[in-house]
Amino acid sequence: MLSYPYNGTLAQPYTTFYGLFDRYYGWGGRAPWNLPARWLARRDSLNLATPLNAVSTNDIIGGNSGSPVIDRRGEFVGIIFDGNIQSLAWDYYFTDEQGRAVAVDARGILEALRSVYGAEALVKELAGQ
Repeated sequence: MLSYPYNGTLAQPYTTFYGLFDRYYGWGGRAPWNLPARWLARRDSLNLATPLNAVSTNDIIGGNSGSPVIDRRGEFVGIIFDGNIQSLAWDYYFTDEQGRAVAVDARGILEALRSVYGAEALVKELAGQ
């Protein structure tokens, strides 16, 4: 996961649950940053430092949403759901300067299942425990 230049600063390679709640509170709970009551009620049970989304230089194009992201050991680390605007050129050529694939981080999925939805049995199954 790599940061990249973005609007005069650097875009982070990860977002966290801290950022999710920062957007909610910063925008006064208004759409599109509003959160369901369940998430608000369970905020204190979440590890807010857990990565929620991640960007990578995986070579994707439209239609890759839902594809697994694996690390170099072949382990599942996320699910692609988008690309940044600079990745649109990847339909024609690849460059890793600014284009990024955006994925929900597997750690965020497990943290939400555990701490928000109370699905510990599913977390254990997914983690192979």
